[in-house]
Parts: sequence; C-alpha cells; structure tokens
Amino acid sequence: MPSKRPNILFLMSDQHRADVAGYAGNTVARTPALDELARTGVVFNNAYTPSPICIPARQSMAAGQLPRTCGCEVFGEDLAPGHMTFSRRLSQYGYATVAAGKLHHNGNDQMQGWTRRIGDGMSLRHDFIEGRNLEAMRNLPLATEHKWSQAKEVKRAGIGRGPVNGHDEYTLEGARRFIENFFADPFYDRATPARPLLLKVSFVRPHVPFLTTHDKFTYYLNRVRPYVDECVFDHPFLAQGEVRPGRDVSEREIRRATAAYYGMVEEIDEDYGTVIAALEHVGQDLNDWIIIYTSDHGEMLGQYRLWEKTKFFEGSVKAPLIIRLPGRENAGRVVEENVNLCDLFATICELTGVPAVPGLDSRSLAPLLNGDNSNWNNESVSHYGGTHLGHEDRFDRYENLMIKRDNLKYQYYGREMPEVLFDLSRNPAETTNFVADPSYADALAAFRARRDELGYGPNAAEYQNAGYAT
Repeated sequence: MPSKRPNILFLMSDQHRADVAGYAGNTVARTPALDELARTGVVFNNAYTPSPICIPARQSMAAGQLPRTCGCEVFGEDLAPGHMTFSRRLSQYGYATVAAGKLHHNGNDQMQGWTRRIGDGMSLRHDFIEGRNLEAMRNLPLATEHKWSQAKEVKRAGIGRGPVNGHDEYTLEGARRFIENFFADPFYDRATPARPLLLKVSFVRPHVPFLTTHDKFTYYLNRVRPYVDECVFDHPFLAQGEVRPGRDVSEREIRRATAAYYGMVEEIDEDYGTVIAALEHVGQDLNDWIIIYTSDHGEMLGQYRLWEKTKFFEGSVKAPLIIRLPGRENAGRVVEENVNLCDLFATICELTGVPAVPGLDSRSLAPLLNGDNSNWNNESVSHYGGTHLGHEDRFDRYENLMIKRDNLKYQYYGREMPEVLFDLSRNPAETTNFVADPSYADALAAFRARRDELGYGPNAAEYQNAGYAT
C-alpha cells in the first residue's frame, strides 16, 4: 500500500446525457469545469450504466456488481445492510468516506460504508419498515415525491426553481462546510488533512423538473438543437412512452425543455467549479488528487420522441465518465473501449492500493488509463428488471438486457418481444435493427450464448455473476 494514499474527489450528477458537454464536442453547452477535467484527465467515450434507471444504477456502481448480482434490479430496491461497497472498502483501510448529496440508499442501511453523510436525501421507504402493518398503510399517501407524466414535464419546463435545486444547494453548502472543517478547522484547530479522504459530491440536476435561471434559459433557448423531427423506433418496448410532437407537446415546448436541461447542466458545472475552488482555498493541491466525474445514466431529451431513461439507446444508457489522476501523465487521453460504471470499484481499489474483494462484476480501468487495452474484455452489460428477492408483486418487472461488444449492441426484452441488434459503426443513429441480417449470424449466436450465461432467455443458465476473471 502506498505510504501516501491519494485523496479522491468523486463528482456525480443525475441523468446527464453524455453528449451535452463541451469536452464531448457539443458547441452549445458551456461546461468549463468539466472541460478542464477532460483536458487534464482521461475521457471514456463508451462508458455505460449497469442499469438505465437511478436506483439500480447507483447501487450497482457502489457495489461493483451488476443489478442481478447485488440484488437491486428495479427502482426502490436497496443493497442489503452491510453490503460491500467501494466506500465501505476504503473506510476499512483508513479513508474518511464522506458523501454529500444524493446516494439513493432508501433501505435499512442508509450509510452503506460512508463514514459521514451530508445532505437531505436520507429517507426510509415504507417497504423497508420492519413489522409494518400493511392494512394500516394501504390507504396512506406513502410516496414522498412524485413526477409528472413525461409530456407534462416537457410542458412545465423553463425558467424557475424546482425541488432539485433546493436539494443541490443543500449539498453544495454542506460540501463547502465539510471541506473547510476537514482541511482547516479555523475554530478548534483539529483539522485532519493527513487522513486520506474520499469525498463524493452528488447532485440531482439535471434531473426533472427541467427548470433553470432566466439568464441560462434565454442563453440556450435559441441555440439548442432540439429533437423535433423524430420518428419512433418500431419496437414494443423501445417505443413505449412516446411523447408526440405536435400532439402531446408543441415544438416550442420541446425547445424550452431542451434549453432548461442545458441550463441545468451548466449549473452543476458551476457547482463543481465551486467545490474545486473550495478545496484549493484551504490549500489542497488537486494535482495530488484522483478526480472522477460521472452520472448514473443519460437522458433521451426527446430523441426518438422519448424522454428520461430506461431505454438502451445511447442517449439513455451511456454515461459521462472522466478520471483524472495525480501527475496528469495521461492528460487528454480518450478511451474508446466499452467500460461500465461497475468498473469504478476495482479501479478505485487499484489506484489507492486497497485490496479489492471477491465477487465483483468490476474490472480495473487502470490499464486503460495508462493506454494499455491489450487484455481488455471489450464488453459492457446493462439490465433492468427481473423476479428477484421475493418481491414479485412490488414493481412492474422487465427482462431487459443489453450487451455491448465493440461496436455491436445486442438487446433482449423477454420471449414475447423481438431482439434488437445495433451496429454503431454502420448506423450510429440506432435506427436499423440488424438482428435478421445474415452477415451478423455469428455475432448474434455469440450474444445469445452470453445472454444465457447472464441468466436471460429461454436457455438461461443459473445466474452467478458476470463471470469476469478476478
């Protein structure tokens, strides 16, 4: 283990579409803080979420395990109390593990390895209340937050201040206060800067409702290029949730929602700049830090007439990912290999010298950070749904699986729906299904075999894990 273990700043957002950032080639989005991280770090152009919906994605990333491995396959489930997470693992080796903002742990173990939590995102779902009386709860308004329909979210987008803004203001102020006390403590002189720190700052924006400031909204309103001439992909699941321009919403409302979304992306970029400035203010040299930026998944933003997530289109299933290492020897490197947010567990362990644990669906990204892809398994898996944990009646269940290998993206949606195969090298717009093309027969057979290994399909094997070598 290194004598001086690096501090880690882990920045995270919610529902940030990977191509809405300056460093990603977007000439409209203003993201100077993220652009600087990209310039001085390593950008992963093909990073995928383990699940295109908030809670399974976040729990899987924390656990370094796919949703089916860690038991969080649908919205509302949480890791079992005491589950191994990368924060728990680092705390076992002396790190102060501090999370400000959204974690989406709503079960009985709200800390899940973090030694300190800051923010207003802690709440216990009624499903996890031990000894709950179902009859007494049957008619109670148990939900604490609601979203509108996707069409109404589009219609109500624009200038304003929504609930996520308040949440993120609380997060930012808590992070700033913690940084001052941990590194300076001007009142009691008990600062502990020599202790290694994992600090996660996790915002909810640019999650719905799409509301931003007047200045940002008016800046983006006539500059964004909204998806208004979109066709629906002909598939019973991928077309599900269509919001029809000209019928459900107007083209002007789509433009307004897109502008507000861009404004929220710029807002979080400013907040990340504030966090970085706070660290520098107390004397931290961020050249000595590991800095990670990612989001839990993307946002369809009206593409294919779809909004939010849950789909395996690139806009939804791809996540932004930047990693900046101390020393910056890798500055400006772009990685094209397929990676997964689950891979961050093993990566953080290797970069800090903390031994990893068995049973992970996580591969260290350290070789790719250093330009070595010789032994990389160029696969990324994402899935959503299942019948697991004995809660078959709690949620709508899906059997949705995506396997990305090289430029091919295979999707399985259960026995009653057609398979989908995209070739992003030939059709980056994801408008053509190549599953019936005979030239892809061998690739399709390999994908089906891998699908079976992952516990899906008519010949599903008994699921264990992703099966990566450890």
